Amino acid sequence: MFDELVTEAGSASVEGWDFSWLNGRATEERPSWGYARMLAPRILASSAVLDIQTGGGEVLADVLARVPRRPIVLAATESWPPNAAIARRNLNPFGVGIVEAQDEADLPFPDASFDLVVSRHPTVVLWPEIARVLRPGGTYFSQQVGAGTNRELTDFMMGPQPVGQERNPDRAVQAAQAAGLRVVDVRQESLRVVFDDIGAVVYFLRKVFWTVPDFTVDGYRERLACLHDQILRDGPFVSHARRFLIEAAKPA
Repeated sequence: MFDELVTEAGSASVEGWDFSWLNGRATEERPSWGYARMLAPRILASSAVLDIQTGGGEVLADVLARVPRRPIVLAATESWPPNAAIARRNLNPFGVGIVEAQDEADLPFPDASFDLVVSRHPTVVLWPEIARVLRPGGTYFSQQVGAGTNRELTDFMMGPQPVGQERNPDRAVQAAQAAGLRVVDVRQESLRVVFDDIGAVVYFLRKVFWTVPDFTVDGYRERLACLHDQILRDGPFVSHARRFLIEAAKPA
């Protein structure tokens, strides 16, 4: 059973940011604020929108499909070519221009190009660049991964690891203010992540690769077998995702 589950999960496609393969095998509690629900009216009120590190564009496409009117200018960036290809497929029907750009690089847009910049789970946040491309009075709206996300799973696989504070919401507030933005909202929550079988763990670690940065099935087979036995003995493995929401405005 262990080998079959691991083999199945190890061969599944992990392109894009669609987690439907985990349906019935794992669950992740969602933040109470509802990022997509909050994003829709902001997009509706904007004329030029940029989605940074869009992944496969799934979230933006879902929101654009539900708003009655779309912004005149729609753009998105993505650094990983396979995801960029998926983003084009998902977002081109809505008139979104996809630009391949490295996460650590300056944004390839002129100053004051957008009145709304958004990003869901960015890997890097370049606050000075966000402030630069925002128009006066514009807004940055983002849901981000907080420090210590899924540390229970990380520690099980790798042993106890230090928790960095780079993804601390307090630091995000300080960085936004240092870039000249005014923070108008910040929230944070800890959310249950439940893995029902070892295949779900393997798929998750392949897709969300920063949880265990050097993860391979062969390299971690012994720890995977231990976790498989624990799930069979004690029930689903529970971890916790940290999320925070931040909204910042550029002075008019």
